[in-house]
Amino acid sequence: MKFDVAIVGSGLAGLSVALHLAQTRKVAIVSKRELLDGASNWAQGGIAAVLDSGDSYEEHINDTLVAGAGMCDEGATRYIVEHGREAIEWLIEQGVPFTRDPTAELGFHLTREGGHSQRRIIHAADATGHAVQLTLEQKVRAHPNISLFEHHCAIDVISSDKLGAKAPGSTPRCLGLYVQDEKSGAVLTFEAEHTVLCTGGAGKTYLYTTNPDTATGDGIAMAWRAGCRVSNMEFIQFHPTCLYHPYAKSFLITEAIRGEGGRLLLPPEAGAAAGTRFMPMHDERGELAPRDVVARAIDFEMKKRGIDYVNLDISHQPPEFLKEHFPTIYARCLELGIDITKQPIPVVPAVHFTCGGVVTDLAGRTDLEGLYAVGETACTGLHGANRLASNSLLECLVIGRACAQFVAAQPKLEQPALPQWDESRVTDADEEVVISHNWDELRRFMWNYVGIVRTTKRLERAQHRIALLKEEIDEYYRNFRITHDLLELRNLVDVAALIVNSALSRHESRGLHFSRDYPNTLPKALPSVLTPPRR
Repeated sequence: MKFDVAIVGSGLAGLSVALHLAQTRKVAIVSKRELLDGASNWAQGGIAAVLDSGDSYEEHINDTLVAGAGMCDEGATRYIVEHGREAIEWLIEQGVPFTRDPTAELGFHLTREGGHSQRRIIHAADATGHAVQLTLEQKVRAHPNISLFEHHCAIDVISSDKLGAKAPGSTPRCLGLYVQDEKSGAVLTFEAEHTVLCTGGAGKTYLYTTNPDTATGDGIAMAWRAGCRVSNMEFIQFHPTCLYHPYAKSFLITEAIRGEGGRLLLPPEAGAAAGTRFMPMHDERGELAPRDVVARAIDFEMKKRGIDYVNLDISHQPPEFLKEHFPTIYARCLELGIDITKQPIPVVPAVHFTCGGVVTDLAGRTDLEGLYAVGETACTGLHGANRLASNSLLECLVIGRACAQFVAAQPKLEQPALPQWDESRVTDADEEVVISHNWDELRRFMWNYVGIVRTTKRLERAQHRIALLKEEIDEYYRNFRITHDLLELRNLVDVAALIVNSALSRHESRGLHFSRDYPNTLPKALPSVLTPPRR
């Protein structure tokens, strides 16, 4: 298991880093499930980039800064926006079947989403992520320099200082990682000069999320335990419109529905107010306000009126238009008895995106030499206090390429031999129910205490519960043989602590973090940065 580069995660960030490096490097991709089981594959809306002469970098940058509520890193935002077009051209070269429009300058249809002042979202109907991932997956599987390890779960990175392999006066370095083969249960030692964490976000920290089951914050937790700083973890984006239906787990209704004229209305359960369009009462931009504004408005109306959902109505658009632009949503809703050409769609907010993450530079470098983070795992400063719609896949592509270029330029290093995983002092777990119970408890109190609207008292309550859970989980980890569920729970509780501690450190309301105790926004926007204790 010796590689030049080990990549953990198989979303757009991981696959793009792998493809950019595979010409000159031996690459391993470690994926918890199948390659296509991550959040990138679920992305509906598209990728934001300046692709039309009627648009400009300055407008895209400004839209991002406005949505980010003063917290975006302007240098990172400019770099990512200005490299957007070449990222899209690379995808087109790979063969991604974006929706065409013969009247458009580039020949592809551009849509508009909340927070964008222009049509700049290139897409493949309403299943962009799937089209992109399918195209790149085929190339990755066919590449002789890329080894795939599906159904393998990363445990922790291996750093030189933990092994005592660090020369006096030298900088600690990441040397690889331990990975569990889920099918056999064996723990493998991956030796790698460069390790790239592309594990996505941490949506499964919460009870309701649009994220796949793989989104357990693994990369963020692994980097934190390895001594890397994390930033802005309090900024958890709730997608305003997740389908409300008992059989529709995590099905997202894309922002583009509102971009194409969808209206948010109160449902019949609202009594006399039923059918009222409520967004203009909350924001002058109406349904095109940024996600945090829309999610808070829906949450407000639901709590005020005691209703479980609101309606999103796009039925005034021609049926042919809806079937062409939103085929996935049309088909899925029809399966559940909702005809979007005639009926409104019942929706609720759900956790969607982790705006914070591991602190990195614009090449994905973390605080630990040889360890990188790209995509939702990282915090480059692009998203600030609230991510602008469709900027996330753009970040994966631009920073993924920059990371690959940096790694490719590094000289070869001599790697020390790494110790094998030691299981000599553990036994098989006798009470698996402890894991499922703790998992459920964590996600419920995170939803109830650390949700869209927060209070210091609720956050402190969550902090106390997390400390108790962490103690229990750490003891379990030390004494029993590891399992996939235990590894994910261990990561989730670490990430939950980071979210709560970051939220408690922010004495204001800004972007996605809204506190009843601190409802005002401070004049100066500062990132929250947490530094791990020295071990």
